[in-house]
Amino acid sequence: MKPMLATRGDHVPTGPGWLHEVKWDGIRALVDVSDGRVVVTSRNENDVSAAYPELAALGDWARSRDLLLDGEIVALGSGAPSFRDLADRMHVRDAVKAARLARHNPVTLIAFDLLRLDGADLCARPLSERRAALLDLGLDDAAWQVPPTYDDGAVLLDAAEAQGLEGIVSKKLSSRYHPDRRSKDWLKFPIRPTGSYVVGGYRYETGSDARLGAVLVGVPDGDRLVFRGRVGSGIAGKAGQRLGELLRPLVRGSSPFADELPRPDREGTVWVEPTVVVDVQYLNLTPDGRLRQPAYRGIRADLGPDDVEES
Repeated sequence: MKPMLATRGDHVPTGPGWLHEVKWDGIRALVDVSDGRVVVTSRNENDVSAAYPELAALGDWARSRDLLLDGEIVALGSGAPSFRDLADRMHVRDAVKAARLARHNPVTLIAFDLLRLDGADLCARPLSERRAALLDLGLDDAAWQVPPTYDDGAVLLDAAEAQGLEGIVSKKLSSRYHPDRRSKDWLKFPIRPTGSYVVGGYRYETGSDARLGAVLVGVPDGDRLVFRGRVGSGIAGKAGQRLGELLRPLVRGSSPFADELPRPDREGTVWVEPTVVVDVQYLNLTPDGRLRQPAYRGIRADLGPDDVEES
């Protein structure tokens, strides 16, 4: 079973028919608790139970209850969700290593939905009923919690931005749970920083020698250009056409980046003189300094490479 997904919203809904939650920066998971056994399944339906041994105690806690929870696994060691800390946990399958990491870098299941209760499928019931049943369970532990909800989504979004959180999700109280479906009954509003970056190369769309598919960007560091990643989202139609017109006269024979780029980024790339600056919206930087989930926003004709500073 795959979880229900939210659609990106363009405005935060208002009124009593909606509830609003923090959007957690973690790993989406379905947690099946039955006969004292806990199975944690990732969004792509892989069994990842071994990576999170602290959640196995849910089986003892629930005793004879039969539950299917939907939620987000997060690392809260620094007080706020940290995807970087969670990255140390998510790929571990060795039981000894996982147990050691659980002691030093524990995770918490943020359970925001209840899909099955004591053999009864709750997916066809409205969120208001599922939420009430979830609260009645009393999930309140360092390793599993039910997050609060809020009536005023706009205020929550402002608060989330002020606290450096990922964003918010707004959900219709009347919404049914539709597995493996992206629904407008759930709306997500991510908060992403925006930065200016220098273009050092571009790629064409697969099967095309005319339409831009992605650009490779970096930041100046003295006389070096430090690679920050490949940006493909948002480059389409007139936006890509305009950017391509600026970049094609700047073609050069070698990479302008100081880094030795990974092979998937080098292959098929047309290198350019690093003079064009673009704005990029992204989630955060990965531990190795790459833009996570970048999206192209536009050309910064008012900035040159020397004006670019990474915040």
